Amino acid sequence: MNEDKIISKLIEHDRKLDEVVTKSEFNDFKDKVLTGQDKMMNILERLDQERIFTTAWVGRIEKEVEEHTREIKNIKQALKIQ
Repeated sequence: MNEDKIISKLIEHDRKLDEVVTKSEFNDFKDKVLTGQDKMMNILERLDQERIFTTAWVGRIEKEVEEHTREIKNIKQALKIQ
């Protein structure tokens, strides 16, 4: 009876060992995850750079709008238009 228990445990352990991830499988998975994270970081860096340039562009446009608003106000005054 004791031998039967030992044999069944050995069979159970064999099944569990078949499910264990090997070192190379783990390394492949890790490489895929890190590659994906590298791609995400590149995208985030580009988005951050775009945000900086967009903020500067909006600032230039706002200044231009202010200038145009002043010019329109001066033109309206010169033409005596409200």
